[in-house]
Amino acid sequence: MGRVQVKRVYEAPVAADGYRILVDRLWPRGVSKDGAPWDEWLRELAPSAELRHWFGHEPAKFAQFTERYRAELAESGALAQLRERCREHAVVTLVYAAKDTEHNNAVVLRELV
Repeated sequence: MGRVQVKRVYEAPVAADGYRILVDRLWPRGVSKDGAPWDEWLRELAPSAELRHWFGHEPAKFAQFTERYRAELAESGALAQLRERCREHAVVTLVYAAKDTEHNNAVVLRELV
């Protein structure tokens, strides 16, 4: 399995990013749909709208968010697609729009693959 890293979608892509996957449910603000800076959008990997609203990017809720998000992913089977991409590419970068670089769904996904 390849190396998995995370990066904000607003950071410029570089060759070392490898295969870039957007893992948010919503299209990132301010990003043009023409020439989007990722290779694939796996929106089914994103937390449900209900979970995302409950979490509200509050660091104090991150541990519980992680637990609930993992449960959602287990029920959906969406991780299989991500794991396949990680087998296909030497480097996979999970891109996300959240401002908090430590408490977001991409961080949780990186731990799971």
